[in-house]
Amino acid sequence: MTSRFVVLYIAFFAWPAVLLQWTPAGAANILAVQTIPGKSHWNVMQGVLRALTDRGHTVTVFTPFIDGDRDGYTEVDVSAGLEVRVGINMSLITSIQSTRKVISYIVNSTKTNCGVIFDHPQMQEILIGRSRLFDVVFVDAIWSDCVSYVATVLRVPTIYVVPSPIVTYTERSFFGHFPNPAAVSNVLANYAVPKTLANRFTNVLQTVYGSWLLWSNEWWLRKSEPRLFDAVDLVRPSLTFTNTHFITEPPRPLTPGIVQIGGIHLTPPGPIPKEILEFIEDAPHGVIYFTFGSVISMESLPENVQSALREVFAQVPQKVLWKYEGEMVDKPKNVMTRKWFPQRDILVHPNVKLFISHGGISGVYEAVDAGVPVLGFPFFYDQPRNIGNLVEAGMAISMDLLSVTEETFLNAVLQIVNDEKYRKNAKIASKRFKDRPMSPADSVVYWTEYIIRHNGDPHLKSHALSLSWYQYFLIDIICTLLFIVLIVLFVIYYCLQIMYKQIFKYFHYTKAKRE
Repeated sequence: MTSRFVVLYIAFFAWPAVLLQWTPAGAANILAVQTIPGKSHWNVMQGVLRALTDRGHTVTVFTPFIDGDRDGYTEVDVSAGLEVRVGINMSLITSIQSTRKVISYIVNSTKTNCGVIFDHPQMQEILIGRSRLFDVVFVDAIWSDCVSYVATVLRVPTIYVVPSPIVTYTERSFFGHFPNPAAVSNVLANYAVPKTLANRFTNVLQTVYGSWLLWSNEWWLRKSEPRLFDAVDLVRPSLTFTNTHFITEPPRPLTPGIVQIGGIHLTPPGPIPKEILEFIEDAPHGVIYFTFGSVISMESLPENVQSALREVFAQVPQKVLWKYEGEMVDKPKNVMTRKWFPQRDILVHPNVKLFISHGGISGVYEAVDAGVPVLGFPFFYDQPRNIGNLVEAGMAISMDLLSVTEETFLNAVLQIVNDEKYRKNAKIASKRFKDRPMSPADSVVYWTEYIIRHNGDPHLKSHALSLSWYQYFLIDIICTLLFIVLIVLFVIYYCLQIMYKQIFKYFHYTKAKRE
């Protein structure tokens, strides 16, 4: 009878162990959730989780990107529900460039992805059990706090991992404070710093408009497609790791609970495949590396743009490594094309003279770390701002791809390659980027363990989180001051009126007496 009871007890209460590996003494059980099926976003989360497992912590992660289990690291595949997009057609990119379409698309996809993750059978087992199996929850958070649902249910601290610059429209709800649009550019802005009156004016309009769009889109989704996470008061992040650095994000006020870990995805460079290495080293004038990452398909670019690019590359003395998905027509002799290149390894090679990129944040950090000048063709979201920050650092030129001509492209390439100031500024940026009190990985480990030791960090959260919108923006103070001013004006008016009447009576009485 006793043995049966033990078996039943283990079967009923020990089922969550299938989701967890054995955890050594002193190590933490960490749950991570990747809701954004973007490779560049996963690179950041992957870097964070690897830093934690390397220090002996145990991680269970729900992700659409499967790398394979290892000691202390277990993956739950959610790729069936989250569509991983690679090589998106250029026409789709241009169709969602407006602020309204970008926000609508991201909010809808984020809410849908949250639903997919939280409806997953293994996630349901974690949520229904409601046992404190995990010490902390990591989630990739950009536009919506629906990702905090699992931490809210489990009642454990949550740590946000923001793979891009902080989204302007969510700063107030996530961290309590609203960025000053006179000094901090909007995440969707086409400039790094709002320097001019026109910049500040458009920055204010875009910030207000975007905030309203985000609120209205979320309100509509809560009404039309209510989900479980819409019905609870979601926990705020105990800490936020943001993939930023002052080289790619101008200095700005941040709360103590925001830790910058820009470049966390960077790994030590490895050997370059023999054929590519020989191509690079057999280039007396250096090499140009050209890629638009894993998101945009080169084949989908308009033919007039592709033709201009090919004509320019045929004229320059440098050799060109061009990430191109298909067979290129009229490929110049000095161009090598591949569907994939070891980008990190190539950029650190001393013979690389120029990096032509769309401005994705992963590639930006790889270029900064390697000290390579950049010619940017940003498309949407944070890319114009990312390239703009490199322009401010004096190591880049930004251009519009769809309006580029052979002449303008050639002039830009020659300017960067032949003007030593771009390479010099890139080396300066690289030196500053690497000069830190601790590495991004060490920062991740220290602050994660700090949160676990203190069971969250209410002492690091801003009091502004407890203020309503009208209190934060001092509407109640302004109204009070206006009320006081009105009272004072009324009293002054009333006193002057009495004085006027008394003076009028006195002069009237004096005049009557004389008569």
